Amino acid sequence: MDGISAVAATPEGGVNRPALTPEDGQARAWLRQRFDDLGMRTVIDPIGNMFGILNLAGWDAPCVMTGSHLDSQPFGGRFDGAYGVVAGLAAAAAIREAHATGGFKPTANLVVCNWTNEEGARFQPSLIGSSVYDGSMALADAYAVKDGKGISVHSALGAIGYLGQGVAPRPRAYIEMHVECAPELERSGKTIGPFAGYWGATKIRAAVRGMQSHTGPTPMERRRDALLGAAYVMTELRALVDRAADVLHTSVGRIEAYPNSPNSVCSDIIMFVELRARNQTVLEWAEMEFGAIMDSAPAKAKTAGEILDIEYRRAGDFDKGLLDLVERVSAEQGFETMRLHTVAAHDGIRMTNVCPSIVVAIKSIGGICHNATEYSEPRDVEAGASVLLGSLWSLLLT
Repeated sequence: MDGISAVAATPEGGVNRPALTPEDGQARAWLRQRFDDLGMRTVIDPIGNMFGILNLAGWDAPCVMTGSHLDSQPFGGRFDGAYGVVAGLAAAAAIREAHATGGFKPTANLVVCNWTNEEGARFQPSLIGSSVYDGSMALADAYAVKDGKGISVHSALGAIGYLGQGVAPRPRAYIEMHVECAPELERSGKTIGPFAGYWGATKIRAAVRGMQSHTGPTPMERRRDALLGAAYVMTELRALVDRAADVLHTSVGRIEAYPNSPNSVCSDIIMFVELRARNQTVLEWAEMEFGAIMDSAPAKAKTAGEILDIEYRRAGDFDKGLLDLVERVSAEQGFETMRLHTVAAHDGIRMTNVCPSIVVAIKSIGGICHNATEYSEPRDVEAGASVLLGSLWSLLLT
């Protein structure tokens, strides 16, 4: 963890490695060296996903996969994503040693992976690498995605040297270790939190259209201020939480203002809206209500609302067999568990379309995530890696 945390470290104690930046390239080089150190064969697929393959049962044998992602939020934390990759490396090192001494004879190979653009900070949507991998996003569509400066995923992959041509391995099971990014484990005093399921998310890119004018002499009653219209939208969006029949999370995490000048009334606002819920019916209700908000709220500022595009991720469950396995291994190692549902997205969600899959959490102190101060105690970091090792060990012998 110290090694990868030094790559693109920030003075505040976090990291700054948005996907496919030079800093992400440095993190990938760090990982590739770790693969080499462990005698793993590195495969880079066309969307830049990295796979380190540990040959345990012959190159034609099936495989079991673990891993996560090394890209971060802008000025984000050290543990989100990177912990799952490092835990996978630690498990691979232990398994390699046991295999070398003849005390471990698996029926499958082990793969540690690093998924491209999990965070969705520079390129939207999130989970691009695993979405191409599971077939829910076409490679051509992924290549065409552009960041705020007009740079495409294809160009960015080429710039850092990770426009791969390799054939990605297909596992018979996938386990992803992660920090919880929530406070439930810490509150409960439990150590390991296997996710039984995941919330759905509806991500909406919406616009409020007004008219650019001077902030000084333009009479107030004649202004068509897109930023004011967006403020009305955001206020009513937050009010949906209190009206929902079940738990609902809403947010506007990013806005783009035009012309973005202190002396000009905004002509256009682009909002990145999120609706998240475990209950799919609540999620569908919230989308319908947000559509009504976009029809009415901007009009209070003499502006108009427009929904530009929508991304859907349905709620679902992780594999029951892997859930039972993680709980059994945790109990054998003396760790108490608590079944959770993840609100955040993970590549393991996409992997449910490929093979039995699960994401397993360790404590996040204070529930803090996507922040330079996110932290997990060394004893919890080690406990999670130990449970991962035990679970992979069992799967490799199956």
